[in-house]
Amino acid sequence: MSEQELPEEPAERWTPPEGSWASSAATRRSMLGNRSRDTAPELLLRSLVHAAGLRYRVASKPLPKMRRTADMVFRSVKVAVFVDGCFWHGCPEHFVTLKKNRPYWEEKIGRNVQRDRDTDDRLAEAGWLVLRFWEHLEPEACAAAVIDAVAARRQEFQAPKHQEETS
Repeated sequence: MSEQELPEEPAERWTPPEGSWASSAATRRSMLGNRSRDTAPELLLRSLVHAAGLRYRVASKPLPKMRRTADMVFRSVKVAVFVDGCFWHGCPEHFVTLKKNRPYWEEKIGRNVQRDRDTDDRLAEAGWLVLRFWEHLEPEACAAAVIDAVAARRQEFQAPKHQEETS
């Protein structure tokens, strides 16, 4: 039996596995079912961007030594795209802390937000453009932003570099 195929047990008999954060068997099952990639908003955005003729890497590391992946990576123009889930990334508009195990979730989501900012900073320092979209945003608007950013970066990267003259 895999970890995701938990037996149905009455709540009073269920005890979490050692080190588990789950407050119930149902919570554990639900959280194990969450996808880390290929979510519906990601797939829709990727489909729209692909239909516009752009090609990209999926769930790829923008920087080789960084243990973080972007949802879409346009390596040649250094554009990294992230589609952030409202719950997992603390959307100011939709995030609501869970009532059960509140301290755990506040700390967990806080770390996620902190890691997102660190990722943005590290990529920017390396010359990358970071685009972040909340999952609730209109996919067409997000796709247009990605397409425009990639086009602008292509022009920027292809423009001849003017060397400063020293006197």
